[in-house]
Amino acid sequence: MLLSIIIPAFNEEKELPGCLASVAAAVAACGLGPEEVEVVVCDNNSTDRTAERAREGGARVVFEPVNQISRARNAGAAAAHGRWLLFIDADSRLEAANLRRVVALARDDAPVAGGGCVIGLEGIPWWTRPGLWGWNLYSVGRRVAAGSFVFCRAAAHRDIGGFSLERFAAEELAYSQQLRRWGRLRGMRFTVLRGHPHTSSGRKFRQRPPSELVRLLVRLALSYRHVIGDRTALDYFYDGRR
Repeated sequence: MLLSIIIPAFNEEKELPGCLASVAAAVAACGLGPEEVEVVVCDNNSTDRTAERAREGGARVVFEPVNQISRARNAGAAAAHGRWLLFIDADSRLEAANLRRVVALARDDAPVAGGGCVIGLEGIPWWTRPGLWGWNLYSVGRRVAAGSFVFCRAAAHRDIGGFSLERFAAEELAYSQQLRRWGRLRGMRFTVLRGHPHTSSGRKFRQRPPSELVRLLVRLALSYRHVIGDRTALDYFYDGRR
């Protein structure tokens, strides 16, 4: 198996079908067969019909009872058969252009440990756009993957121990750093794909008042390590509001 596409999902019955449809379309556009690519959805203790929607969309479903994005990604990876892993979010849409580039790296056995992609967000208000632009600039310049699109060699994922269980947010930052270090020791680079942004939902910015985001950012600025390690401090991500 060349590539496993892993999708962590918590109460994503609304967005997951669209995500899986985009994956199927991208796989077909790249001419990939089931012997080359698999899709694994990790149901992260959902209370809705996420698992049912995943099976309807042709994915293999695994279950992770502890509601934490790192655990969900790691559970999906543990069940995967691919030599390379691609993690995307359940509220995102995979483009064939980005899948084609990841597959090319995997097939060529390019000297790459892993990477990410610049991102786009659907339907976000005007005041969030500078932040998105700033993130993409930072992601490319510092070689850091956004959590909605992270790919790597499965061997690298295993060697670094997967995503940190000590973090309930910003786990992709530490993961990127570990992948860069793993690759550097082996003469491999970490790359962020450009040209075709990976699109995710901007629903959090639409569903919640700006004051909630501001409060979270202030708390992170005052006590970053404490907040990202405290599930109860991160209801912005974990309260299941969809």
